[in-house]
Amino acid sequence: MNMKAFVFPGQGAQFVGMGKDLYENSALAKELFEKANDILGYRITDIMFNGTDEDLRQTKVTQPAVFLHSVISALCMGDDFKPEMTAGHSLGEFSALVAAGALSFEDGLKLVYARAMAMQKACEAQPSTMAAIIALPDEKVEEICAQVSAEGEVCVAANYNCPGQIVISGKKAAVEEACERLKAAGAKRAILLNVSGPFHSGMLTGAGEKLGEVLSGVEVNAPRIPYVANVTAEYVTEAAPVKELLIRQVSSSVKWQQSVEAMLADGVDTFIEIGPGRTLTGFMRKINRSVKSLNVEKLEDIDKVIEALKEN
Repeated sequence: MNMKAFVFPGQGAQFVGMGKDLYENSALAKELFEKANDILGYRITDIMFNGTDEDLRQTKVTQPAVFLHSVISALCMGDDFKPEMTAGHSLGEFSALVAAGALSFEDGLKLVYARAMAMQKACEAQPSTMAAIIALPDEKVEEICAQVSAEGEVCVAANYNCPGQIVISGKKAAVEEACERLKAAGAKRAILLNVSGPFHSGMLTGAGEKLGEVLSGVEVNAPRIPYVANVTAEYVTEAAPVKELLIRQVSSSVKWQQSVEAMLADGVDTFIEIGPGRTLTGFMRKINRSVKSLNVEKLEDIDKVIEALKEN
């Protein structure tokens, strides 16, 4: 059917030097990066291009950096190859909304920064973490998380990434306890992640409310093309539900596998991951290996992807 979806990564895919080739070789990219510096009130480009890994790992820097790399890369592709739909993993949902025309570039960046600041503050409030659980059925992961939570500590399934991989989130002690129980239940691996926050758990409900305060002053348009929301794994085609979905997303599970399956069911046969890293492409190989997966991470990738799309 030759249906394309643009998909956008979330936090964790950042790297030093991200976007520098775009800035140096594209007038449009340079203009947008400089506009971002003005909006944020500091030169995020200096950190992206020449900072340290530690600088980039700060949530308040990581989230706008990944958003900028993703959105500016998508805009540099031009108007010849527009997708039929779009989606983004966690933070990537904001990039998807800009690509779908529901948010302006400027408002998208302001919201991402507000979200990052609220999340970082919530993460600093108490020890918390996340862990990737490998090769255990979703239902078993949910069951053990519920058991741990029932004992008084928060631990939930946060990201449904692909078959055989769920990320759990919550208080540090609870996640560590859940990891031990999950390994005893047959998980191949339970890997603590290098994060300091309980992303996509109820512990971030307050951060979602803070984002809502900023969202109240932002105009959301009806998407020009459908996007798939993390919270529901369903298409959004109107402006009305967008703000509430973004508020809920901060403290709700990311239904990524289900989102991809919804797009596959509607005939998408080409997924183009735009932004740093190839995390979503890796997930795709485990969800459905028969579809085409392409990546745009650097300026040189844009021409390669356009040529590949012409062959479809």
